[in-house]
This record gives sequence, structure tokens and C-alpha cells, in this order.
Amino acid sequence: MAHAMSDDQVAGELKKMTAFIRQEALEKAKEIQIKADEEFAIEKSKLVRQETSSIDSQYEKKFKQAGMSQQITRSTLANKTRIKVLSARQELLDDLFDKARSKLGDHTKDKGKYQNLCKNLILEGLYALNEDKVVVRARKQDYDVVKKAMEGAKDEYKMSMDGREVQVELDEKNPQPEGCSGGVSVVGGGGRIDINNTLDERLKFLETDALPMVRTSLFGKNENRRFHD
Repeated sequence: MAHAMSDDQVAGELKKMTAFIRQEALEKAKEIQIKADEEFAIEKSKLVRQETSSIDSQYEKKFKQAGMSQQITRSTLANKTRIKVLSARQELLDDLFDKARSKLGDHTKDKGKYQNLCKNLILEGLYALNEDKVVVRARKQDYDVVKKAMEGAKDEYKMSMDGREVQVELDEKNPQPEGCSGGVSVVGGGGRIDINNTLDERLKFLETDALPMVRTSLFGKNENRRFHD
């Protein structure tokens, strides 16, 4: 038969039970704290990675935007500079041709040189047309010079074409218009083909067909130019 415990024994057992429960509670609390700390560390690390990734993404986006902005700015400045250079060059070319145009009349002052020039212009027309009969048109004030030039052109043509003769007539009914600086037109094909060798037309030729050569002579070859006139 079990003996009843004394009050001291009961107190001792309660004390042991209390100590055990307290120890269990402390260990449980410690486990909970450790787990909470681990979960906090994991969550903290996750948040840090997310924020770092977000910051990196924003920085990369801003960096790309800044780079693109710089490229646009450089391109804009380069285009503006290029336009200014091209504009300055065009002004120089326009001024050059304007001065040349104003001096075209000077080529007619020396009658000997002008007669030789007209002869060569007529001769060029004869070779281009390759016909037996052509008509020459000139300024009224140049008729005397042009008539002599026509004879010289006929003789030179005959010599260079193995004796082949050509009939060259001066069309006094249709002189070159007022304002013409000089030179001649050589007409063939029954009036349908007009080789315009006036000084004004030759200068226009330089302004268009020969412009690339003139541009290169003045400014040098453009290494960045992909297409040429």
C-alpha cells in the first residue's frame, strides 16, 4: 500500500515539475527564436536581392537612356555641323560660278583668241553631228569673227576626216538671244538637233555634270561619301 507523500515531498515534486516545464518552455522559446531569426534572415536576404535587382535594373535603364541621349545629341550636333559645312561649301561654289558668269564676256575681247575659241566650239559640233551640212548660230556682234572661225573649222575638219568636206552656214535669221555671253550653236538634223556651245551653256555644264570634279578639286575627296554624282 502506497504511503501518502508528505508536504515536503509534494513540494519537492512540484518544484521538479515546475523546473522541467520551465526548461521545456525555455528550449521551445529558443527553438522558436532560432527559427524566427532564420526566417527573418531568409526574408531579409530575399528583400535585399529584390531591391538590389530593382536598383540594378533602374540603373541599367537610366544608363541606356543616357547613352541613347548622348548618341542623339552627338548625331544632332554632327548633322548641324555637316549642314553648316555643306552650306558654306555651296555658297563658295555659287559665288565661284557667279564670278565666272560675270567674266564670260571677257573671253570675247581678244578677237584672235575668241575666233580660235569659236572655231573649236564649231569643230566640236561638227564631230558630234557628223553631217554634210550644218548651221551655225551666233550673236550679231560676233558674225565677222564667227565667219572666220567657220572657215577654220571646215579646213581642220576636212584635214582630220581624210578629205571629207562639210558645208557650214551662218544662220543670220536666228541670232543668239540678247544677253548671250558669246559662243555658238551648231544645228543639224534639219534643225532638230542643236549642239548648244554658247559660253553660258558651257558654264551650266560645269555647274551640273562637272560639279563633282570641281568639288573634289576645291575640297578634296570625301571619304565618307558612298554615292557620287
